[in-house]
Amino acid sequence: MARPIWSGAINFGLVTIPVELYSATEDHTISFRQFERGTSDRIRYKRINERTGKEVAFSDIVKGADLGGGEYVIIEPEELEAIAPGRSRTIDINSFVELDDIDPIHFQKTYWLAPAKEEYGRSYSLLLQAMEKTNRAGIASFVMRGKEYLTAVRAGDGLLVLNTLLFPEDIRDPAKELKSVPEVTTARGKELDMAVNLIESMTDEWRPEDYHDTYTQQVEKLIEDKREGREIVAETEPSEPTKVVDLFEALSRSVESRKQRRDGGEEAAPARASKAAGAEDLDDLSKADLDKLARELDIKGRSKMSRDELATAVADARRKAGAA
Repeated sequence: MARPIWSGAINFGLVTIPVELYSATEDHTISFRQFERGTSDRIRYKRINERTGKEVAFSDIVKGADLGGGEYVIIEPEELEAIAPGRSRTIDINSFVELDDIDPIHFQKTYWLAPAKEEYGRSYSLLLQAMEKTNRAGIASFVMRGKEYLTAVRAGDGLLVLNTLLFPEDIRDPAKELKSVPEVTTARGKELDMAVNLIESMTDEWRPEDYHDTYTQQVEKLIEDKREGREIVAETEPSEPTKVVDLFEALSRSVESRKQRRDGGEEAAPARASKAAGAEDLDDLSKADLDKLARELDIKGRSKMSRDELATAVADARRKAGAA
């Protein structure tokens, strides 16, 4: 069982909830050692004084801020420690914002928040359910491991989630980083309609369990193949860019291909959807299919419904139509 990496309390208004912070993610990247080609000799790095060529002990190394022109300001470790923020004991929520208003570019790392003891479960659950109902995120800052973080506390799947956020100054200006900012041209009507059709035909529920780190899997296979002396097969080259003159044709073929893929091999979604009412008949339909049916049945508020809510609403509307 994992140990908390931080403990303290969440404060919102006059409510204080003792919590513990746990890392929600881990890195599965395969790490490598470095060797000299043709040998089994490891490559190691040493801290070398570039003037004398002698190795320097870690305790004798200080930091230097580059001022340009070969000038540096030398900073001692204790000087940095003296201005480092003290460890936070609380996560003080100072405001709540619409979760959807936070641009994903600001999200950095995800943590879980759990009540420190069972006796705090009631107040913890209250905050969780209130945030679920309002779709709000609590904005707060706190210090962990000597660094200050801007955070968003939000409702997750049955528990509170804390996301560290990038400060505005951490985000680069595209106008300064790109060779040229893309000029957005007005799309042609037919091309735009076809692109929208393609997006709608490819729309599905978000199922993260369907996606995996294929590169790591390929690296593991490469290691195993080389260990067993098997032939290494190279990946295929990426497709050529679509020419502007062929854009509409490429979109049209894409839409038709998606339609054939959905209709082939099993009963097509429209045919399944036309069956008699019943929740079990809707289980295999995607959210896009259910949304289409909801539009046809003129179900109000469908744009804000989840897939399950759409399925229930469609089934209810069908039953009412059948009774009428």
